[in-house]
Amino acid sequence: MVTHARIAVIGVGNEFRRDDGVGLAVAARLLERAECRDALPAGTVVATCDGDPARLIGLWEGAGLAVVVDAAHAEPGHPGLVHRIELDAERPAQPPTTSSHGLGLGEAVELARVLGRLPGHLVVYAVEGADTSVGAGLTPAVEGVVEPLAASVEDEIIRHRAATAKGPS
Repeated sequence: MVTHARIAVIGVGNEFRRDDGVGLAVAARLLERAECRDALPAGTVVATCDGDPARLIGLWEGAGLAVVVDAAHAEPGHPGLVHRIELDAERPAQPPTTSSHGLGLGEAVELARVLGRLPGHLVVYAVEGADTSVGAGLTPAVEGVVEPLAASVEDEIIRHRAATAKGPS
């Protein structure tokens, strides 16, 4: 079994569509936190993406862990509610399409599965938004999850590093 050392954290969204920018805000917060602590673990890349499936695949390809943060739509919605979806390359079940973009993460995952380009482990944090109209800035409910979600992503990285160091059981 090949162990991939690289970790990709991808914030998905559009900062000019209000809550759709939550993924970008979490990525920015992670980078700010990393500066205060002298960096993220070696091999960790934090990137942003507009949600295009080909770009997502390019960003997570070859990663042992990919963490994607994106806005989600739900009816009825609960702004600020975070959903965690997990997928291992060995279990290629398609997660539901929860993205606020035309083509969502589900399509990117299915395409990556067919092409053999899934990361070793994929974790998606989908945040329910209140407002995706044109404009800048997150609504208060979504802004309130940015810091705790950045901490959750850091915990995800730590757990992955610990599991990788321990090896397969």
